[in-house]
Amino acid sequence: MNIFVSNLSFNTQDEDLRKHFSQYGAVASVKVIVDRVTNRSRGFGFVTMDDTNEAETAIRELNGVMLDDRSIKVNEARHKDR
Repeated sequence: MNIFVSNLSFNTQDEDLRKHFSQYGAVASVKVIVDRVTNRSRGFGFVTMDDTNEAETAIRELNGVMLDDRSIKVNEARHKDR
């Protein structure tokens, strides 16, 4: 399951997200999105977890949690319509 994480601090790195999400199961991939020009975080990222039950638990447990002094928002990622 692909998980969308928003309201991230500009200081939050991939490994910070991996550490938090791995408490709920195996994390396949993590990517904090960065601006191509400034190389600074854009304040959101994606986490992929293969086990749907673990992913749903992580979403439920981590939504609203404080990470780097920010209350993060965690939801199942939606596919972008083109």
